[in-house]
Amino acid sequence: MTGESPISIMRGDGERIARRGGRAPIPRPRRTLWRVVVPVAVLVGLAVVWCGLWYYAAGVANRTLAGWIASEAAAGRTYTCGSEGVGGFPLSIQVRCVQAAAAIKAAQSPVDLAAKDITFTAQVWRPTELVADVVGPVTVAAPGQAPSLVANWSSARMRLDGLPPNPEAFSISVERPQLDRGAGGGAAAALFTADNGELDARIVSGSIQNNPVIDFTLHFVAAAAPTLHPLLAEPLRGDVEVVVRGFKDLEQKPLAQRFRELQAAGGSIELKTLRLQRADAIVVGSGKVTVNARGRLDGMLQVAVYGLDAIVPQLGIDRMIDQQLDQLSGGGQAQQGLAALDRLVPGLSGIVRQGTNATLVDDVKKMGQPTEIDSKPAVALPLRLSDGAVYLGLIRIGDVPPLF
Repeated sequence: MTGESPISIMRGDGERIARRGGRAPIPRPRRTLWRVVVPVAVLVGLAVVWCGLWYYAAGVANRTLAGWIASEAAAGRTYTCGSEGVGGFPLSIQVRCVQAAAAIKAAQSPVDLAAKDITFTAQVWRPTELVADVVGPVTVAAPGQAPSLVANWSSARMRLDGLPPNPEAFSISVERPQLDRGAGGGAAAALFTADNGELDARIVSGSIQNNPVIDFTLHFVAAAAPTLHPLLAEPLRGDVEVVVRGFKDLEQKPLAQRFRELQAAGGSIELKTLRLQRADAIVVGSGKVTVNARGRLDGMLQVAVYGLDAIVPQLGIDRMIDQQLDQLSGGGQAQQGLAALDRLVPGLSGIVRQGTNATLVDDVKKMGQPTEIDSKPAVALPLRLSDGAVYLGLIRIGDVPPLF
């Protein structure tokens, strides 16, 4: 006996047999823990780095939000929350404000706003861009009074990009918005409705601190405001782009002061694109206006109108007729004059109105040039603003209040 165990003898015989057959011996298996340990260590390291990055981004987002709140407070707009919560890990930072409220005291008529819920979100890779999702309804009320306005929607999102106190870009999008009179405003009545609306504002030239040129774009679908003007009673689709030049900066200041700066700098408000469309009419236009020393608008816009027959009767022609009948009746009420016409010939007052409107439509068409919108016959007309008065051709259709 050699003192070897049977297993060793068998292993030796196997190796000798393998060598005789020209085959290399089978190597002993080695442990491969490094193939498991290294990936796990890398994942743990990445998780630690990502957590550090998240907390750093959360700090930046929190300081950005706090800076905006402080900036608003300095401007007379104070915001509060009933309760707050922070979350969003690992890809975003979220701050939720339940029972949000705002007291706006900088305006001539102070108001209090209240919202059900606001959630501010910032992505880890861009913590200075804040996105706010607002849950309605939002109420508007005079301090200590019942709400006079109530706004609601299916969804509302605001986006603010930049560091306080001056944003580089701002946008808001709302789905199914509706504005109603509240309990403080009498019986409930819808003031404004729409399918959706989007507003974007961004700096296209200059900088926040040095002569910014601001581009505003507005898009809305099926918007209606029947109590504001008869022209807005039918659902309206619109696309508007306006460029404003002449502001010194975007520091917090009243709008009246901003427009004084614009007037002093010889700035302008350029309407780059205008398209308003409803079922029976389309209006497109562009042009530029300025602000005079009285704070009123001067300028010229070129507009083209399809469906002039449907628009002109809603420009207040009835009021003009009433005023003329009032003068003819020696200062009596215009409706009395119309009733007198109907007593003479039933329906005569309606014929007078329709005849005047028809004549006016023909006159307006003669003031313009024939053109087309979407292959439909239209009339191109000058829309002139003179010291705040608005003229369509030679017809005065309204007034714009002074900007300061």
